[in-house]
Amino acid sequence: MSTITIDCGTCAVRDIACADCIVSVLMGVPSEEELSFDAAEQAAIGALTSSGLVPPLRLVPQERACS
Repeated sequence: MSTITIDCGTCAVRDIACADCIVSVLMGVPSEEELSFDAAEQAAIGALTSSGLVPPLRLVPQERACS
């Protein structure tokens, strides 16, 4: 398992599904745009999610428009 990067700034459901997303539940709405989780952190998140203690990741990535 490699590192996963979550960029809330490119999430298509930002501000719509944040309240039911593991990122917001565990960390609040992140001040940085990107968060990274290594293999051990991903395993811990998976265990919490599969046991029903926290909601799953609701990230729906979309491409940012180039300016």
